[in-house]
Amino acid sequence: MSNKRVNLKQVVRISGAFVAFLIGSGFATGQEVIQYFAAYGYRGIAGIMVMFCLFMYTGVSFITAGYEYKNLREYNIYIYYCGMHIGRFYNLFTIVFAYMSVIVMISGAGATLNEQYSLPVFIGCIIMALLSCCTVILGLNKIVDIIGKIGPVIVILSIFLGLSSIVKNPIGLQNADKIIPNLKLMKSSSNWFFSACLYVGFSILWLATFLSSMGARANSKKEASLGVIGGVTAFSLAVLSIALGLLANIELVEGTMIPSLILAKNINERFADIFSLTVVLGIYTTAVPLLWSVSSRISHEKSYKFSITTIILAIVATLIGLTFPFDFLVNLIYGINGYIGLLFLLLMIIKGIKNKFN
Repeated sequence: MSNKRVNLKQVVRISGAFVAFLIGSGFATGQEVIQYFAAYGYRGIAGIMVMFCLFMYTGVSFITAGYEYKNLREYNIYIYYCGMHIGRFYNLFTIVFAYMSVIVMISGAGATLNEQYSLPVFIGCIIMALLSCCTVILGLNKIVDIIGKIGPVIVILSIFLGLSSIVKNPIGLQNADKIIPNLKLMKSSSNWFFSACLYVGFSILWLATFLSSMGARANSKKEASLGVIGGVTAFSLAVLSIALGLLANIELVEGTMIPSLILAKNINERFADIFSLTVVLGIYTTAVPLLWSVSSRISHEKSYKFSITTIILAIVATLIGLTFPFDFLVNLIYGINGYIGLLFLLLMIIKGIKNKFN
């Protein structure tokens, strides 16, 4: 098919899948947005601009590389960018990181349902593990179809939540920079710019395999690129909206496990019920492709071994997710892996420069 032909439906599908993949437990609950952006006050808003630019570069790079090199899955996306030896390290490391992130997602589901409905944490964890496990067994094409439809809904509700929270307390937004130094907010880094880079760093370790696989199945290079551009823009707007909403109500959400739910309750109790389900859906849309990326590295998709591997991985992740607090897992796992992701980002940029000269 010609590179010039663009199917708008496919562009929206890719955009939706990109957004849904990034909106996991950390974003949907508000923990990521606080720790990586809102905790820095208005400098955190500048950090969101940095995030937007880096996601635009890396996302388009991954999906076009997947399109141009159809055998990239076997060739390996990490070896393509980093060379044989470093690429092999990333190949192994990202399997471990993706699995650690699945643990964060399952833990986030338990914390969310406990916060809103007072359900025991283990029930939410088990529900998320079951849903993710069953969907992964269906295969990548089904995953993209399912999460691609959920992603735009979550973005719209997230933007509404942020804007409504600002309207509810506009004075809080004006005073945020004065209030934040007196609060004990968990941060990913001591510097706002570095924090934004760390956020992209751990996220691209997720995105590399998923986007390159989507690119290999895209109808055209232009279609794939436009899908990512739309996804990055929508996700960045959602992050910006939630960050501003948190800043407007920063004292209210300080120290809370699920800050986005606190914002929703402050607007309306019924809206909080709706948004809690949105949070769970957001966790689901990230847990599924992450679990798929781990299972597909261990065994062949849709094989008997693939199904058994997925079930075992889901059970172990649930047991670990029940052991540690959700906010601790977000800070520890994403923080450590952000540094490894930053090195990968640097190697991507070097590879891009080399390709330009060649």
